[in-house]
Amino acid sequence: MRIVLGVGGGIAAYKVASLLRLFTEAGHDVTVIPTEASTRFIGTATWEALSGNPVSNSVFDDVPLVNHVRLGHEADLVVVAPATADLLAKAATGQAGDLLTNTLLMAHGPVLFAPAMHTEMWQHAATRANVETLRARGTAVLEPASGRLTGADSGPGRLPEPQVIFDAAMALVQGQSDYQMPLAGRTVTITAGGTREPLDPVRFLGNRSSGKQGVALAVAARNAGATVRFVAAHMEVPPPAGVEVVRVETALQLREAALEAANGSDVVIMSAAVADFRPAEISDTKIKKRDDTADPVITLVRNPDILQELVEQRNGGAGGAPQLIVGFAAETGDSQGGVLAYAEAKLQRKGCDLLVVNHVGTDKVFGQDSNSVVILSRSGAEPQEASGTKTEVSDAIISRISFELNHVSPRA
Repeated sequence: MRIVLGVGGGIAAYKVASLLRLFTEAGHDVTVIPTEASTRFIGTATWEALSGNPVSNSVFDDVPLVNHVRLGHEADLVVVAPATADLLAKAATGQAGDLLTNTLLMAHGPVLFAPAMHTEMWQHAATRANVETLRARGTAVLEPASGRLTGADSGPGRLPEPQVIFDAAMALVQGQSDYQMPLAGRTVTITAGGTREPLDPVRFLGNRSSGKQGVALAVAARNAGATVRFVAAHMEVPPPAGVEVVRVETALQLREAALEAANGSDVVIMSAAVADFRPAEISDTKIKKRDDTADPVITLVRNPDILQELVEQRNGGAGGAPQLIVGFAAETGDSQGGVLAYAEAKLQRKGCDLLVVNHVGTDKVFGQDSNSVVILSRSGAEPQEASGTKTEVSDAIISRISFELNHVSPRA
């Protein structure tokens, strides 16, 4: 695939070298077009060495090749990173003062902007209007990451991680010429992994959750343009790049982190496997096995119902559109009822908007790379089935969430 990689004039330009490497290692032919300002940060020699192609930012170089027309026509994809406030403004208003802006006007394929700037610049009404203009034309504009910026300040405005930009770019060209970011501007809180409830300094009560489904959900939400707050209990896989991570261990810690992260979130997805019970007492020393003592008796107490608390907190909030809350139910059937019967009862009892139902077992779901779920809705919509890899299931769940946000009437 032929890719034009435009590089804007920001300090984050150094990160784009890693993005270029991801593109070339995937076998793509990349032409880098840096702005004049960006060469103050990274010289053209770096881009030529990494891309294997000549680099220019002038419409007057190689005039017989008519590069200001040819590059846009031939590109299967144009990616601009970092997309500064200045570049976004020029693109939105159709300016063509250098090779990159000319190429953007001539681009026949999809275009992806990865913004990076200080928070005040990103949140300025002019920048927001330019972003909305570009998105209205079908151009993909990622949300910037949040975190430490150039100086001592922090907030939304960091360049998304190179892997995040790469993943979004690949999604953009996979038969999605009308690609949009359905969760752009939204904040999504996701809990993942399994909680561990300590018995003593070396033992705990836990479960088989690997965190794979939660990570896949975070990637899908991130790729859909959301700012993701990721509350991670014990997981066998690392959290994805480009999300805000809070680490927890116990159900009580997860409760505190989830309730805090939910404030200001448009969506809360409770995919973590939270222990229903915890030991009433935790021994300060290892519980010993002695021949002269009776077997220990472990008394369990209930953990708080975090999902129900999230619903109550949501309903008690003031102003704005209500959150969409998604629960997960890991169920097994028994002589009293089937999996879906228990799940339907749980959905009504909890009051969440959607419930993703897993039929679990020792060789099902936990730790596996594939999954099969049924999505139930409190609105009474027909149950939706999704199966395949956990990535495919996550894409289906995030797609359903996007539909609910954009097409379903406000929740009570």
